[in-house]
Amino acid sequence: MSSSDPFPSREAVEALERLGRLSLADQSVESVLQTVVDLAKQVLPGGPEASISMVVNGRPSTPSSTAQLALELDESQYTRGYGPCLTAASSGAEVEIADTSTETRWADYCRVAAERGNGSSLSVPLSVEGRVVGALNLYATEAHAFDDAARATARRFAPYAAVAASNVYAYQHARDLADNLRVALESRALIDQAKGILMERHRLDADEAFRALASVSMRTNTKVRDVAEELIATGAIDLGAAGLA
Repeated sequence: MSSSDPFPSREAVEALERLGRLSLADQSVESVLQTVVDLAKQVLPGGPEASISMVVNGRPSTPSSTAQLALELDESQYTRGYGPCLTAASSGAEVEIADTSTETRWADYCRVAAERGNGSSLSVPLSVEGRVVGALNLYATEAHAFDDAARATARRFAPYAAVAASNVYAYQHARDLADNLRVALESRALIDQAKGILMERHRLDADEAFRALASVSMRTNTKVRDVAEELIATGAIDLGAAGLA
């Protein structure tokens, strides 16, 4: 937020004060994010639809939005892999489309946005301690809907959304790590069981049994886990591919 930004309207100040009183200890992060977008729509001129975009481990999502239009425009960008909200969320730069009917960036997306009644948009990055965690997106029906006062107000909303979004980011990242660890442990258990079968059946040591599984994996372009699972389920293995023929 620049020191030269216009001072927000009284309605916006009251909304920001309300956000300042919210506590993540008392409410879910999802409800905080929803409050941010609801208040942004309420206080900004023209009542633009609002959403919050997040990209966690390369996967974009919209945890909160004020209307189906905002959600659909976000998802239209996710499907393409580019657009103003994704650019703001990845680059940390504010992105504005003044007129979707004449914008030359992301031409196919802008054409769809204009057809759905979106005249202009503003995406403000959400960052916490230098890390960008998402973007606050505003979609107006009119072209050139955002003046300096509207931009300044949107920037003042962003830090409140960023704090809640960073909690969503941390939770999803931790959950993904836990899921990856669980899959890795399950894979190791299957591979160890398959190695045991080969060691008992073919008088191999542990290293030889793993090399046999790896050999089948490479020759059949199949994951070692899947080779192990097949051996456990059927008792069968391609002896030639395993080097055991």
